Amino acid sequence: MSSDAVKKRKPKVIRNEAGTPETKRGRAEGEQDVLVYNEEVELEGRDPQQDYMLYKDTCAALAKLMAEIQELKSGGAKVGSVEMEERRRQCSVHFITLKKLNRMAHMRLKKGRDQTHEAKQRVDVLHLQLQNLLYEVMHLQKEISKCLEFKSQHEEIELVSEEEFFQEAPAEISRPHVTRDDHHQLTLARLDWELEQRKRLAEQYKMSLARKEKIHKAIEQKREYLSSLQPGLQSIMQASLPVQECLSMPFEQMQKQAEVARHLPPPLYVLLVQAAAYGQACDKTLSASISGDVDEAKALSRPPEDSQDDESDSDAEEEQQNTKRRRATVGVQLDDKRKEMLRRHPLSLCVDLKCKAPKSNLLQLTQSTQLELLNSESLLNCLYASDHGQETPNPTNRYQFDKVGITTFVDYVSDLGHPYVWVQKLGGLQFSSDGAQVCVLMGNALSASHMERTMKLLQGRLQARLALHKQFSSLEHSIIPVSGECQHLFPAKVVSGLTRWTMMSYQEFTELGFVQHVLKAGLLRETDLFFMAVVERGTGGNCALVSDSSLSTCSSEVNVFRAELQGPRPGLQLLTNQIQRLCVCLDVYLEMESQVCDGSEGPKEFPREKMCLRTARGPSRLKPFKYNHPQGFFSHR
Repeated sequence: MSSDAVKKRKPKVIRNEAGTPETKRGRAEGEQDVLVYNEEVELEGRDPQQDYMLYKDTCAALAKLMAEIQELKSGGAKVGSVEMEERRRQCSVHFITLKKLNRMAHMRLKKGRDQTHEAKQRVDVLHLQLQNLLYEVMHLQKEISKCLEFKSQHEEIELVSEEEFFQEAPAEISRPHVTRDDHHQLTLARLDWELEQRKRLAEQYKMSLARKEKIHKAIEQKREYLSSLQPGLQSIMQASLPVQECLSMPFEQMQKQAEVARHLPPPLYVLLVQAAAYGQACDKTLSASISGDVDEAKALSRPPEDSQDDESDSDAEEEQQNTKRRRATVGVQLDDKRKEMLRRHPLSLCVDLKCKAPKSNLLQLTQSTQLELLNSESLLNCLYASDHGQETPNPTNRYQFDKVGITTFVDYVSDLGHPYVWVQKLGGLQFSSDGAQVCVLMGNALSASHMERTMKLLQGRLQARLALHKQFSSLEHSIIPVSGECQHLFPAKVVSGLTRWTMMSYQEFTELGFVQHVLKAGLLRETDLFFMAVVERGTGGNCALVSDSSLSTCSSEVNVFRAELQGPRPGLQLLTNQIQRLCVCLDVYLEMESQVCDGSEGPKEFPREKMCLRTARGPSRLKPFKYNHPQGFFSHR
């Protein structure tokens, strides 16, 4: 067969990727043997998975052919040989297949993007429609809410009840035949009746104002008349001052104090009233007085003025800017709040209590003395059991202190004073504690229930301290004062004497070795007073550093049997009597010990002068320290 015949029989293929099948067929209507090839139409009928497998197979076949060509070249085959050309043609066919698959992949990608874009457009249209519907729904809901929340002005008016309205309102306003069945007409009728009542009340208000003005004028006239009497009354009061002093009725002073007392805090006012009442009824020596700045107290009790509402906006903005520029730090603010909370009141109350002892000074609860025994911390501490005044008894103060950064109240006791519980009760304040029953008495009743006992305790405490101070003055000069009522407790001759009397601090006392058991028992407090006494007789002495079984018995004789040394009531000679008995016990100890240790004859340093039934008793050879009056001998207990 000739090549021309073959060319006639071979169909002509036209590639057209852009045109449609109809257009391609239209362009080739005159040629019957022409076929139109459209890859887009072919793409719709192809499976992507099969194309992927064809791509893998083509790549594998192409790699295999490349390897065979490499082997042929390595084996010495020529470039134009039949084997080489055949494999090159096959590689070309595979490259054409790969290009076609690449075009198919790009067309699939473009088609997928177009479909995705169309889907997104449809979703955007639906979303926009949804937003429009939601906005319409929200608008309708707002309109419904406005309608439901609408309030008429008549709803703010408090109308009379329906029963009262039908009973009191006239028939031309109430119209019961219409309003009983129509709620709207009923509301209108009730509003009309309310208007009528308000008109009537307005007329009454005008009449009341006129009557008030008339009464006010009468009061002003009487006030002017009373003011004209004031100079005459003052002259009469001045003339009556000598009579008031003579009769002990200071009416003017009491009036001035009552005027100032109105500005006291409530607890101090309660204490003032109860102290004055107790002084008049039970103790004429007790008196109460007020000191301080009265004008500052008045300013403190005056309510703050209302802020002016007519300040301009510019002033407010300027003040705000200045505040921002002068904004204080947190520490400064806490310090200011702490000072404001702990600020003293301008007025203070001073209660003066006199003792019945001769030559005694006044006890002032608000003032301390220079004497160690009579200062406020020592004198007022533990007036009642366990009342040290180191912490505030008010549990509310704990939360107030936390807000301003106060960790412990003890740091401020030196500036503010001790918050003793008995002082709170005298002021009418009662605070509950854990496990304690809250007292039902408050105010004046609570203060009155504790006033008499507290005043007697204060008088007894002061009398004891004054007597103790007098004894300390003698002891500092190595003199043991023994009153005539207590002479029978000791023998006529006591050779041992006090050689030193010094005051010790709490730290110095705790450093002594023989007091450690007392510390462990919790019998000592830092607020106690500590003294050291040294009793000697010749070369023998008795001090705290000596330890002996007989000296322990001597200590028991002084401390355990102290009831014998109380003396006459109220027993204020106990300390000096104990020291005197310590001297007597030292005499007995030295005389008895010298007799046992030294059996030689001749003069002795400690001659026996005390008469004893037995010089020693028991395995520990205890000495007879008990003095028997009036026989005058010593025996064992």
